[in-house]
Amino acid sequence: MLNESVINVKGIGDKLYESLVEMGISTIYDLLFYLPFRYDNYETKPLSELANGEKVTIEGKVIGEPSLTFYGRKKSRLVVNCQVEHTIVKGVMFNRAFAKKQMQDGDVVTLTGKWDQHRLQITISNYKKGNAKTQDPIQPIYPLKGTVTNRQLKKVIAQAIQQYGDQVEEILPDTYLQAYKLPLRAEALKQMHYPTNFQTLKHAKRRFIYEEFLLFQLKMQLLRKRNREATKGNTQNYDKNKVEYFISTLPFQLTNAQKQSLSEILRDMQSPNRMNRLLQGDVGSGKTAVAAISLFASVTAGKQGALMVPTEILAEQHYSSLLELFDEVAQVVLLTGSIKGKKRKEVLEKIKKREADIIIGTHALIQDEVVFPNLGTVIVDEQHRFGVKQRKTLRDKGINPDVLFMTATPIPRTLAITTFGDMDVSIINEMPKGRKEVKTYWAKESMLDRVLDFIEKEVNQGHQAYVICPLIEESDKLDIQNAVDLYHQLQATYEPTIKVGLMHGRLHADEKEAVMQQFAKNEVQVLVSTTVVEVGVNVPNATVMVIYDAERFGLSQLHQLRGRVGRGSSQSYCILLADPKGDVGKERMRIMTETTNGFELSEQDLQLRGPGDFFGSKQSGLPEFKVADVVHDYRALETARSDAQKIISQGILEIDPLYAKLYQLLESEVVFHGETLD
Repeated sequence: MLNESVINVKGIGDKLYESLVEMGISTIYDLLFYLPFRYDNYETKPLSELANGEKVTIEGKVIGEPSLTFYGRKKSRLVVNCQVEHTIVKGVMFNRAFAKKQMQDGDVVTLTGKWDQHRLQITISNYKKGNAKTQDPIQPIYPLKGTVTNRQLKKVIAQAIQQYGDQVEEILPDTYLQAYKLPLRAEALKQMHYPTNFQTLKHAKRRFIYEEFLLFQLKMQLLRKRNREATKGNTQNYDKNKVEYFISTLPFQLTNAQKQSLSEILRDMQSPNRMNRLLQGDVGSGKTAVAAISLFASVTAGKQGALMVPTEILAEQHYSSLLELFDEVAQVVLLTGSIKGKKRKEVLEKIKKREADIIIGTHALIQDEVVFPNLGTVIVDEQHRFGVKQRKTLRDKGINPDVLFMTATPIPRTLAITTFGDMDVSIINEMPKGRKEVKTYWAKESMLDRVLDFIEKEVNQGHQAYVICPLIEESDKLDIQNAVDLYHQLQATYEPTIKVGLMHGRLHADEKEAVMQQFAKNEVQVLVSTTVVEVGVNVPNATVMVIYDAERFGLSQLHQLRGRVGRGSSQSYCILLADPKGDVGKERMRIMTETTNGFELSEQDLQLRGPGDFFGSKQSGLPEFKVADVVHDYRALETARSDAQKIISQGILEIDPLYAKLYQLLESEVVFHGETLD
């Protein structure tokens, strides 16, 4: 019944039906579960309990005639004095001159608006004749589109609850309802739309926060289970002795965090199911060393290993370092888009004939012409997750390798278990011994000359510098430095003795590659760039990172940029040029100068910015929850994940009648909008 068309609800005509469909409401279920995004509070409190700057509702008696003044064209200011308790409160309302006739001396009125404690004044956003009890104290406010009003929506939802409310079935087993003291689904739904009071609303919200998180985590765990079951026969029996000997020959000692991550990866490789793991590690924490050992383990198991990176320059850097590392124990080849002709044919032939053990390259590795006879492990090193299309390309080739994703973005645990719910997560949260911390300073724009002198001093000592700015070209909207202007400015300052280069996202891939090659070879000493330089570039000789308008970046992005320096043995520096106006901007600068721990920064960033901005809106990959908030409700998220793991590991979801409704909803299009679990 709830899957029937929403037009069956009394009071919904053709015109309103069309508008509702545009809002994504086509079934009765959609309408019932179209929840408010906030609630206006018309509950009155004593004046002594009102907080300065908050939205409040007060009830009082009008004293005298309201005063109305006009200024400018069609602009007005209405002032009404009211007696509230034993105090005179001033109410101010803008551009609603008609309200003067509706508030006469002696009238009882209810006023809602922003409270100014010091002036005993309320800036009125809503008013009503009569006392507060004549209206519901909590008013739900819905997300709207087109011509549909809040009042219309409230009315048809009330009708839908009256007609179909008794058909809302419980999906959670009693054990969870009792353990967490959660209200029944049907009752919680009514309270979300028509709260009796704030206490019942709080419990209804708790119910749906847990339900949303549990459904999402169950979906992730089911996906993981089914993917694993579908890819059996992937055991890599690596030679433990050879791997241990290889580790002993490395020119450095592994940290405890590296050892822990490596043991998790090797355990996955030995299992019959395909590895699908994310390796998180701060810049310079030694992810590449763990990746190299994992690839070598694959080679000792008689299989090939591949390392995919986002740029050609990074592929070349990995190739030269791994060539040295593997020396005589494994055959390493490089395959990128710029390797053409006879050389390309030779590399492709080596891969096909299994003469190449480890293949390093860009996405060129998954093109049709590349034939892997026995690919055991693929490691993907990039900012964003390996795409579904690329994974499908490997499967279509009949290859189901173990896959390890690496990211240098330290993702807060809360986001990691949400975004990467279908993956196992390993974390390297410890830096190798002897690595120098990048010294970070916050400088105002007025100190620019000193900053430019410092860059010159470092370059004269044989080092190099990055200078980062947010925009490519001048913008009328934002008064911030732009890369092209800054490039010309620094050319005038430093050349001909110091060579300045320019890199940004609008350059052709070949041009970007050429600029980075020049910088890597120290043919360019100062590189002016937009944030495209964030993605793994390794220039150990660069010791200075200057970031213009640093307040415009989030903490995680600033940290990623800072990670471009401090890769050699020399002391490195990051200078944040910023004049932040707000408290959040100032707080960011303070935090950046006080810590170099990426995981600490990412947690703080999450608090300051929220999850939507953390990855950038386009590629966040975060699910949109109606009620739940991954930052604010992280405890409920942890609980739901733990419960989901137990349910899936015990294999009871599909067979236990207690979970029948939950499983039915999980598999249906109602929750996941046609996205299947297969």
